[in-house]
This record gives sequence, structure tokens and C-alpha cells, in this order.
Amino acid sequence: MTMLSAALLLFLILDPLGNIPVFLGLLKPLPPARRRRVLLRELLIALGVLFVFLWGGKYVLEAMHLRQESVSIAGGIVLFLIGIKMIFPSPEGMFGEVPEGEPFIVPMAIPLVAGPSGMAAVMLLAAQEPGRMADWSLALVLAWAATAILLFSATYLYKVLGMRVLTAVERLMGMLLVAISVQMLLDGVAAYLRAPGLG
Repeated sequence: MTMLSAALLLFLILDPLGNIPVFLGLLKPLPPARRRRVLLRELLIALGVLFVFLWGGKYVLEAMHLRQESVSIAGGIVLFLIGIKMIFPSPEGMFGEVPEGEPFIVPMAIPLVAGPSGMAAVMLLAAQEPGRMADWSLALVLAWAATAILLFSATYLYKVLGMRVLTAVERLMGMLLVAISVQMLLDGVAAYLRAPGLG
């Protein structure tokens, strides 16, 4: 996987377009200046969490004696479920009801930006090719930056595109994510079947 394809994968997983209506609802009670500060804080927290999983995930996998193939298969399943939810969203949103008041870490940073699928994806990248951590770090920063730009432009995009267009784009992103997840799952199964000791 190239650095740019990894960035695209992470961008799809972070799902900024799908998060726009939720973020607008959560930030609506706050003054405009405060909204920007809260959004920046939550995005930075999410980036920090994803970097922890990118750089520290392999130690967690080693401690739990999990093989790379297991992570690939599990990651494919998680991404598939997230993609299906993007295509067929529930009325309360992907992560259910959200608490009232100024958001802090939950639900904006975690799980809306840095969700289980994002954590699994960065861990998978690090586990598959640990020698390319600089590439994966750059891919994460690029995906996060694109997500931040879209979320900071949320009000404008919501007014210009409208809910229907945002929903259509999110469903298209969900289709791409489902296709990527199926490939990830097939790669994991193929690698497992080729592993020594199975023949």
C-alpha cells in the first residue's frame, strides 16, 4: 500500500462528511469563537490518540500474542461494519445518542474522529510494514488535515451542499470503505492460509 492510498483509507475511515451534521449539532450551543477552539482541541486529541495506536499498537499486539493476519481479518470486519453503517445510517447516527453540554474528548475526539476502526487501521498499517512508520505517520497527518479542513468548513458546506448531497457523498465513501474492507479481509485470510504450519 502506498502512502497516498493509506491516507485515502484513513480519510474514508475518519468520515468527516458523515460527522458534519453531528458536529454542527454538538457545537451549536457554543459561541462561534468557542466552537473553533473546541473543534481544534478535539481534533488534536483525536490525532494524539491515533498516533498512540500507530506507534504503540504493535506492543499491544505482541503482549496479546495476536498475529498480523488476525488483525487484518478483524480490521476488515470492523471496516466492513462501519462502511455498511455509512451506507445505511441509523436515525440516531453511527454512535447513538450523544451527551449534552460542551463536548470534551467524548464523543467528538473519541469515537467520532478517532473511533475503533481508525485505531484498528493505524495498528494494522504499523503491523503490516513496521519499516514504513514515517510513511504511515505522514498518511495519518494528511488524512487528519483533510478531515480538519472539512470540519472547520462544516457550516459553509452544510449550507452550500445541503443534507442530501452530504448523505449521498457519505454513502459513496461507505461503498469505497466496504470494498477496501473486503480486500483487507481476503488478504488476511490468504496470508493466514500461506502461514507456515498450516499445510
